[in-house]
Amino acid sequence: MNELINQIAQKTGIGEDKARQAAETAISFLKQRLPGSVSSHLDSFLQGGGAEGMKDKLGSVFNKAS
Repeated sequence: MNELINQIAQKTGIGEDKARQAAETAISFLKQRLPGSVSSHLDSFLQGGGAEGMKDKLGSVFNKAS
């Protein structure tokens, strides 16, 4: 999550506190709109699971959709 906050702050020029609020708002928005099986892994991804960890966890979800 810190990486996301830093990216927002750098790219927008806003302070860290405002960037944190923006990140939390965006994450909340995504969680409300993503399927439960995907949104439940979003926190794990943001806490350092990375794209590969997310891909492994969600592989079965995407395979089911095919």
